[in-house]
Amino acid sequence: MRIAPITSLDEPALADYARLTDVALRRVTEPEGGLYIAESLTVIERALRAGHEPRSVLTSERWLPELEALLGDHDVTVHVGSAGVLEELTGFHLHRGALASMHRPPLTPVAELLRDARRVVIVEDVVDHTNVGAIFRSVAGLGADAVLVTPRCADPLYRRSVRVSMGTVLQVPWTRLPEWNDAVPLLHAAGFTIAALALADNAVGLREFAATSPERVAVVVGTEGDGLSRAALAAADAVVTIPMAHGVDSLNVAAATAVALYALQARP
Repeated sequence: MRIAPITSLDEPALADYARLTDVALRRVTEPEGGLYIAESLTVIERALRAGHEPRSVLTSERWLPELEALLGDHDVTVHVGSAGVLEELTGFHLHRGALASMHRPPLTPVAELLRDARRVVIVEDVVDHTNVGAIFRSVAGLGADAVLVTPRCADPLYRRSVRVSMGTVLQVPWTRLPEWNDAVPLLHAAGFTIAALALADNAVGLREFAATSPERVAVVVGTEGDGLSRAALAAADAVVTIPMAHGVDSLNVAAATAVALYALQARP
């Protein structure tokens, strides 16, 4: 790695890290630029382990020994500055060791991702990055095989999503699902039953569904406010409800995902 002390915040090489709290800017620099930001030494380590290539790294001098051990033979520039300089550049206090600007890997085709999977989660139009990250953490911890996100779902590689997931978005296979008209044939061709988590008159309870669930299940979860779209419900082979008590009608989407995956673990 090459050490580059920061002498000016206007250096073009630092543009990836400028004003990271500005959502509008990040939507331009990350997806369209083919980049994402890995925050913390732990997340950087998981990104490298997943085969992702760093474009550059931002840190303070105290973390250089650990970064050197992490980066090994990677040919990458490490920009080094004081805590004050880094905060002025990024817009927040950098206390997790380092940031890395990472090249995004190409998305896996849906059919390829589904080929060897048995349980997957489809995240429809969830725009809260915290919830997206938490869903990935549940998927990783409870043994689902992959995540598919709809075209309007928040970016799993957004910095907050990666952080909340504890880096599991870099471990769990995921890809973008096309619109439902095109998605349903792909899922059915791979042998998946589409199970929508929703409140409906024709819904079956989660315990009942889990007890007799087919070998391959795609669990569909949606936003807390509006729930799943009509298109998602029309696409579903089954509508499944988590039994609730004390007048509560729903859980946070990440919590609901975890409950559903735990129930489905009962099937070998």
